[in-house]
Amino acid sequence: MALKSLTSMPSSSLSRKFKNSNANDSTFSHPIKSISFLNPIPLFSSISFKNASQVSPSVTVKASSASSSPPTTVHQELKIKTVPTQPFEGQKTGTSGLRKKVKVFMQENYLANWIQALFDSLPPEDYKNGVLVLGGDGRYFNREAAQIIIKIAAGNGVGKVLVGMDGIMSTPAVSAANGGFIMSASHNPGGPDYDWGIKFNYSSGQPAPESITDKIYGNTLSISEIKVGDIPDVDLSRPGLVDYGAFSVEVVDPVADYLELMENVFDFSLIRSLLSRSDFRFIFDAMHAVTGAYAKPIFVDKLGASPDSISNGVPLEDFGHGHPDPNLTYAKDLVDILYGDNGPDFGAASDGDGDRNMILGRAFFVTPSDSVAIIAANAQETIPYFKTGPKGLARSMPTSGALDRVAEKLNLPFYEVPTGWKFFGNLMDEGKLSICGEESFGTGSDHIREKDGIWAVLAWLSIIAYRNKDKKLGEKLVSVSDVVNEHWATYGRNFFSRYDYEECESEGANKMIEYLRDLVSKSKTGDKYGSYTLQFADDFNYTDPVDGSVVSKQGVRFVFTDGSRIIFRLSVCIAFDLLLWSCVPLLQLSKLLPASCFSFLLVNE
Repeated sequence: MALKSLTSMPSSSLSRKFKNSNANDSTFSHPIKSISFLNPIPLFSSISFKNASQVSPSVTVKASSASSSPPTTVHQELKIKTVPTQPFEGQKTGTSGLRKKVKVFMQENYLANWIQALFDSLPPEDYKNGVLVLGGDGRYFNREAAQIIIKIAAGNGVGKVLVGMDGIMSTPAVSAANGGFIMSASHNPGGPDYDWGIKFNYSSGQPAPESITDKIYGNTLSISEIKVGDIPDVDLSRPGLVDYGAFSVEVVDPVADYLELMENVFDFSLIRSLLSRSDFRFIFDAMHAVTGAYAKPIFVDKLGASPDSISNGVPLEDFGHGHPDPNLTYAKDLVDILYGDNGPDFGAASDGDGDRNMILGRAFFVTPSDSVAIIAANAQETIPYFKTGPKGLARSMPTSGALDRVAEKLNLPFYEVPTGWKFFGNLMDEGKLSICGEESFGTGSDHIREKDGIWAVLAWLSIIAYRNKDKKLGEKLVSVSDVVNEHWATYGRNFFSRYDYEECESEGANKMIEYLRDLVSKSKTGDKYGSYTLQFADDFNYTDPVDGSVVSKQGVRFVFTDGSRIIFRLSVCIAFDLLLWSCVPLLQLSKLLPASCFSFLLVNE
């Protein structure tokens, strides 16, 4: 985790230098206060949260102004107690942490076991007397979970926990602060009957590698005790510092430092020139999720967008009974607005924890595969962070080949990795990768080690603003669809479809994948599948070019001589989901593979 020593930093802030790996390896040091209170950004002045947690009367934290140091409440010396426990089955971490139903996590010691197992998996020097960041997407159970995590951190010798106010802090913001715990089930629904999750970001802010998550799982199988700091619950509703001697908790503004980072990546004056135009209309749907805390300070207060351009901007524990997944299905209200009569010029949405995005123009949808390719193709010209050009590009294996075309034309290194953002991290740390994306609405760059929904929206606004910077009022503006069509004319177009089959019975889904793997073992180059000729079939394996680590069984692929692909993968983020990607039309697809593969697909067509 490489937590920072308390002896080398102020009590109310962390200072950090961000390496611009695209600017001749120079380090640009901007005055990031890193979770400080010196930035005059309103602290959620227009945001309310449901079900404020009950706080022990022994903890009194006074509100602080945006320009003052947080008030400190000092308590007696910290006492540590040991709580006996027993292992739970099924605590193996997937590509994005541990995700289960809320009621599973609410079992006594279920979450505590996993958190303790994590500390048991790390060298003590990685966290003893260090600073740990804690944030989340605001979903149901986050407040209770935050108190559990804080107390176990105290019990294991962490020196300080920085936690977002009301437990709110987006996944990109936590990554920008060099990582920590993220309480989120990402784009999954929230509420008592829905999903909850916990993720640990390591080292430079990237999701924990499998070498760490495997140790965590191993320790969950044999855990017998939990170390807990004997402290009362901390008031998370107001900024402030609570000091227990060797351990302290600081409740912080989760927006200010992330905003400052965005100002150093993008040309805010350029974007402001677009959003303040009377002939350009913009809408952002926060889906009642974590980016509701960021949307007004960034898009309205800093960039001049109209206050009514923010939709569903109040974070709610159940996401307003919605499904915070920014796609054509779950963000249908936004889609209807953009496709309606006289719709806005630009629309965007982000997910539960703020790391995914969807981009729309007027009556025009930009696929995630096209989106990352277009950002990469325009980055050097429109985004100051990439002024010397990207160093390399990468995509997840199931993502379409649109980005491959950009890398080839721009003569940039290109990498294909398994699904899971952690596989991009090593490439970024090694200076091999600048821009990357996944077909599952995830886009990002090496400014942090996570995908970043607001970053993607700002990147697109930068492109549109740059194309229209010389346009006078009354002149026709270059639109989202214009940009995409020009890209296709330059680089060619990749067609892509994804089919999700949710809440399948695990036994049947696993049997299907095993059948496909058997089919792969019998396949050979030149096999005919209707009018398609097989180039190869495999179960995708990946060798990391940086550290040589190998992961296997990352998705069954049928790749044809014309570049078409069919890909099957079981999701480990949501139990019993089957994901199918295809560059082959669905009706033709059913004719290419045996009927047993599509017994449920054709029923659900």
